[in-house]
Amino acid sequence: MRALFHFMKWRLGITAADHWMMPEESACLLRHAAGKRRLAEVGVWEGGTTRRLREIMAPDAILVAIDPYLPGRSGINYQKIIAAREVAAVQNGTVVWLRQTGAEAARTRCVLAAPFDFVLVDGDHTYEGIREDWEAWSSLIERDGIIALHDALQVEGKVDAGSIRYSNEVVVRDRRFEVVDEVFTLRVLRRRA
Repeated sequence: MRALFHFMKWRLGITAADHWMMPEESACLLRHAAGKRRLAEVGVWEGGTTRRLREIMAPDAILVAIDPYLPGRSGINYQKIIAAREVAAVQNGTVVWLRQTGAEAARTRCVLAAPFDFVLVDGDHTYEGIREDWEAWSSLIERDGIIALHDALQVEGKVDAGSIRYSNEVVVRDRRFEVVDEVFTLRVLRRRA
């Protein structure tokens, strides 16, 4: 019922699509994604970040938007409807939707076709979920490409998600990458040349 209420408020223009990042995190993310040509977002939710990525990517870019969008109690996923409309409001580049988990999507033909110069991982925040996403996506980043992980840093008042532990125990020790930015819970890494 809560999802339907939020959906109705969004349709009436009373509220915006949910966007789980702090403004400073979004600014950092968009700075690293600007002008990129092959992007992916694992964990779209209501498309607030996806829409912004589409706005700032190169005009001929492809953005792969990935989320399993499981149906709610009513059999409808309102977040999927909101995301589709939010992202369609921007006419820049091409968006490819994959209704899968990040790990499943990384094995599809369209994802394996070329390396990515920008990937945002903001899906399953469990230790196992981020492990699967990191193992699936880190090898798909081209040299000097960016991979950003949301909820990868501990901040005051934030529950210690498995994604934070995995990022600290594994991701920062991966010699293929170097940390180039950290803002609140967002960690941004660049693939070494």
